[in-house]
Amino acid sequence: MKNPVVDKSIEVALLIIEYCEILEKERKYVIARQLLKSGTSIGANVHEAQNAESKADFIHKIKIATKELEETKYWLILCQKSKNYPSNIILKEKVNELGLILYKILSTSIKNKN
Repeated sequence: MKNPVVDKSIEVALLIIEYCEILEKERKYVIARQLLKSGTSIGANVHEAQNAESKADFIHKIKIATKELEETKYWLILCQKSKNYPSNIILKEKVNELGLILYKILSTSIKNKN
């Protein structure tokens, strides 16, 4: 069975990995490492949420995924605004798309908690 949020989180993680490889070639190691950690952590938490022990556990893991998503957005904004870093608009759009899905899942899950 297809799961759009899992699929999108994998797509974003793969794009993050590719972009971080570009950053490392440009010797932008610090942000590359930070971005790699936060950007791939989104999908790891989405995957963990698929096997949550309870509704509360599911919500908690999705909340962690959204926190990692916001951190990822921060690093991408820094790259975009810095004149010394390559920008990746498509990656930023994909992260935003994933964010819309995650926030919808989170709000629906909280609303239907009981």
